[in-house]
Amino acid sequence: MLIQFSVRNFKTFKEKSTLSLVASNYDKKTREKENVINESAHDLRLVKSAVIYGANASGKSKFIDAIRFMKWFVVNSFNESQKDDLIAVDSFKLEKESEKSSSEFEIIFIYEGVMYRYGFELNDKIVIAEWLYYKPKTKEVELFYRDKGTIDFHQKEFRKGDTLIKEKFIRENTLLLSVAAKFNDERSGDVLNWFKGFRTISGIREDAYRTFTINRIKEPAQKKKIMELLKAADLGINDIIPERIDINELPKDMPKELRDMIVKKVKEEGAEFFSDIITIHKQYDKNRKYVGDVRFSIQSDESEGTQKFLFLCGPVINSLENGHVLVADELDSKLHPNLVCKIVSLFNSKKTNPKNAQLIFNTHDTNLLSSGLFRRDQIWFTEKSRYGDAKLYSLADIKNDIRKNENFEDNYIRGKYGAIPFLNNFESLIFGNTVLREKE
Repeated sequence: MLIQFSVRNFKTFKEKSTLSLVASNYDKKTREKENVINESAHDLRLVKSAVIYGANASGKSKFIDAIRFMKWFVVNSFNESQKDDLIAVDSFKLEKESEKSSSEFEIIFIYEGVMYRYGFELNDKIVIAEWLYYKPKTKEVELFYRDKGTIDFHQKEFRKGDTLIKEKFIRENTLLLSVAAKFNDERSGDVLNWFKGFRTISGIREDAYRTFTINRIKEPAQKKKIMELLKAADLGINDIIPERIDINELPKDMPKELRDMIVKKVKEEGAEFFSDIITIHKQYDKNRKYVGDVRFSIQSDESEGTQKFLFLCGPVINSLENGHVLVADELDSKLHPNLVCKIVSLFNSKKTNPKNAQLIFNTHDTNLLSSGLFRRDQIWFTEKSRYGDAKLYSLADIKNDIRKNENFEDNYIRGKYGAIPFLNNFESLIFGNTVLREKE
């Protein structure tokens, strides 16, 4: 379970910005049973979902990019980097000092009943600082703290420390955590495993999780769950059949390297490749009597919204089954608002989310604000200053008198909460010699 994520000096976030999923006491009587996880072992109440609003270019996607970068660097820094490789971190570039300063990331979460706090500070060349703490009971214990070339570590709880330092396995551009996990340090391995279950997806490019969903369709139990979601979404699909690629029928104009790779993986590794998904729809005669089935191609015959919802089913079901965190950039893209509401409801529900998975996403769909799905502590905003730096804040943080039952959607559109664009007069724009004005 995610408790908190913070970032500083990354892309549009110059100052430290923090997303907290700790439930507020002020909202304690609002959707408490549905939307809140009671983590009694650590005396915490955590919300199951959070939505981020803001104007275009206000930092909504950039905040998710920060989460995505932290996960990528934790999982891959040891495997994919060489000694002198640059780190692909992107600092705030609209201020001269920040552009040359370090960036910082920190995350707090619970994995298998234990609370962890992990973070690092870095620039594009080296990891400047790195720290890992855990809280097995009531007291937080420092497992290690890295300050450039110096590493302090807990002798009993981080036993790999001596070996890693003596053998000089820790490169300047690599995370100690990633190295320690590779050498089977238990706590570092737990942190790495949690990050691997933490999924970030794009709502615009579903090709990134298309293969993941197709592989789940091959399993009968998983396919059944996906079909239940498709039927609940009223898309008219009665069956789905992945269409495998036959290596004997590969296109003649396929690049030789790609052909050889596919053939090798199929023959030597038993891999399967899919060219399409066939969706089955019912066909009727003029009297509305069922007469048979029609096969559609998901790519050629189905809408972009149908494609996205189908491929989204895999990550959604996987997160719910395993109690993972799912972070989605522009979840509402291509989807009807009612479908987005239903996805959020899956995470908020005790019945469909018994393992306390969490959903974090950004959107422009203001209908969700009047859906009754969210408490104030689940609604977040990004707002950019005139100097290009963004801030993140919650509706629960606003000092004005925000009533629990007020119309969040109407107030947001009117600008009461900020985080909306301030538009100039479009009617006075000049194209060529023509001034655009509204007809009287």
